[in-house]
Amino acid sequence: MTGIRILGTGAYAPKKLVSNDDLAQIVETSDEWIKQRTGMSVRHYVDGDENHTYLAEMAAKEAIENAGINKDEIGVVVVCTVSADYFSPSAACLIQGRLGLSNDIIAIDIGAGCSGFIFGMETIRALMMARNAKYGLLIGAEVLSKKMDMTDRSTCVLFGDGAAAVVVEPADSLYSSVIGVDGDEEMINIKSPDGYIHMDGQGTYKFAVATVPKVIEQAVKKANLTYDEIDYFVLHQANLRIIESIAKKVKQPMDKFVVNIEKYGNTSAASVGLALDEAVKGGKIKKGDKVLMCAFGAGRTWGAVVLEW
Repeated sequence: MTGIRILGTGAYAPKKLVSNDDLAQIVETSDEWIKQRTGMSVRHYVDGDENHTYLAEMAAKEAIENAGINKDEIGVVVVCTVSADYFSPSAACLIQGRLGLSNDIIAIDIGAGCSGFIFGMETIRALMMARNAKYGLLIGAEVLSKKMDMTDRSTCVLFGDGAAAVVVEPADSLYSSVIGVDGDEEMINIKSPDGYIHMDGQGTYKFAVATVPKVIEQAVKKANLTYDEIDYFVLHQANLRIIESIAKKVKQPMDKFVVNIEKYGNTSAASVGLALDEAVKGGKIKKGDKVLMCAFGAGRTWGAVVLEW
């Protein structure tokens, strides 16, 4: 086994919608200001009985159903998150219990922030190889509405809640990956379990537009492909202007970039998965397509994966 294949996707977004106009009632901002600078229109917040575990569970159930597999044959569960319901036990352990998965299983969390889904792809691939697992369940889930200072205009307009999941299997098919870290504690952070998100917006923007095109180039070359042979680019949905800038740098049309930031805002580790799920359900990504997923985030982390659908 050299790579992994995605068998099914799933997603869940909380029912409560928060518009730009809603946020303008809390901090000094406007719908026009947010749209122009980020591309965001609404985001979802948990409400009532919804919590992190519920979001992850709903996304996972849908992914398993869409994959058409026996859940008892899942050997690895990886949950990517910085906003789980508990510091311990892990969100992955809670998902094992909620879904009634096998006890003979590895269940771990990854706290790589917005790069989480890509780090998760590499981690679940390695764990499936080590365990000779038939299937793996990868979930990106965030409840960032609980991690925001709602008086801080620079962050409270950006983030939302949501979850996405994929079922994967080992495969001797097209697969390449690039992962990197340039350890940094100031650009984006949450300094304690009950702390708020801090982000250097300008620093993050500069980091993303400088780093992501290089990472995409490395992943495409490693796959022995050209940019033109990539059918879809699924990038972390942090800012529409970042995605547009990256598209220009790699000289690819925007219609090859999956964009849904206007519906969800930045959902950190759930972002790539939510965009991927929407593209699959919408009939964009089809069997045989070559897909590149890429993310960047806290700790100055980055990663990209190329695979064939």
